[in-house]
Amino acid sequence: MLPRDLRPDHFRAYPPQAAKLAVDSLPALRRLPLSFLPSLLREVIEYDYKFPAERAALEKEVAKLVSLSDSQVANLFGGFSKITLSAQLESSDWVSSPAQFVEQLSAHLWTTHQVDDFRVAATKYADDLSAGLAAEPPPIPRLGITVIGEGVTSFDVPLFRKLRPYGTYFSRVKPENGLRLLLEAVGTRAKVHSVPYGHWYVDGGEPADHDSALTTISYRALAPTREALLGRIQSETKRPGMGPEALRSIMARLQPADLRMSRTGDEILQRFQLKLLTEGSGTQLFSTSFAQWTAREVLRRAQPLTLLVRFAPRQRQKPMNELLSANSNQQEMDAVGSLMDADMGAYYNWLNQQRLLGAEKSSFLVWFEGHNSALAISPSIPRQTESESEADMTKILSWLV
Repeated sequence: MLPRDLRPDHFRAYPPQAAKLAVDSLPALRRLPLSFLPSLLREVIEYDYKFPAERAALEKEVAKLVSLSDSQVANLFGGFSKITLSAQLESSDWVSSPAQFVEQLSAHLWTTHQVDDFRVAATKYADDLSAGLAAEPPPIPRLGITVIGEGVTSFDVPLFRKLRPYGTYFSRVKPENGLRLLLEAVGTRAKVHSVPYGHWYVDGGEPADHDSALTTISYRALAPTREALLGRIQSETKRPGMGPEALRSIMARLQPADLRMSRTGDEILQRFQLKLLTEGSGTQLFSTSFAQWTAREVLRRAQPLTLLVRFAPRQRQKPMNELLSANSNQQEMDAVGSLMDADMGAYYNWLNQQRLLGAEKSSFLVWFEGHNSALAISPSIPRQTESESEADMTKILSWLV
């Protein structure tokens, strides 16, 4: 089947809002080349489970495609139209399983030496699309906070070295109640500037008390899901002929119910958590990897106004077979190694925040939990500066926002 043959009933297996979006834009979808359309449908089929920022972006993209004339479609998708596909790809159920089609398409492009042509076509599409869609700035400047070093009593190596050129290093921070003050501040911010999925608290361990206005994800709370997934991985890897690509495909098809996730929870958040564990590298085993990957995906997908990430000690690295079979109650923790991971993680959190619209007005704070060291970055804070002024978290935050 080709795109021109699409009918409304082809989308009956889609979630309700995704089906409506596809059917409403059916004339536009019929004009798109098969080498491109499943990539778009892969996003459409997930519409019901996307965050508001993702939905808005997808709606704008589809509306743009609907508005194009035939000549504009021919110009925009000319590169995709030149991609030759196999009969197997054309006859596959690419409407109901667009992600599987895209995976098979990738292998086909490599074996037929069309990867470069596809990349050129995709780059042209992305550039033309972004040029024609006006992005809306955030209603308030973004605030990112990273807390590192839980459980570390002493550490003599200088921290925040990659971030120091961009802000002020504070060496006399009052650590008392520091985490509580930060959580109270972001909780207040979430209530004053209420936005769905706009204010997040990510914890690599056991979350501290926090305001319910914050969207919260923690490594500890997902322990049953992680254990179910690791059990599934162990079972699948014992099957004859099972390789990494086949395992990846199996994990991509998993649903929340397959890993015993609650049937009554926030479905959008559950789908997000599932992808964190099935698509992230090391998120199932290492709390620092979980915190880092979650922060990256929250910033990329939800584009929050507020994000507080707290790193916790991870288990010590071991051979993979030992990690997969280890009892969670017998894990050997590596607090110092985790601090080093988190120090670099804070830098990545800031970089990813800088990729979002309004970065020039955003603020960022990283704190060595329980200690006197912190670093702040903001338009109102001097760059590449050190301060010996005594201040608690409330005072530092007042200088940022």
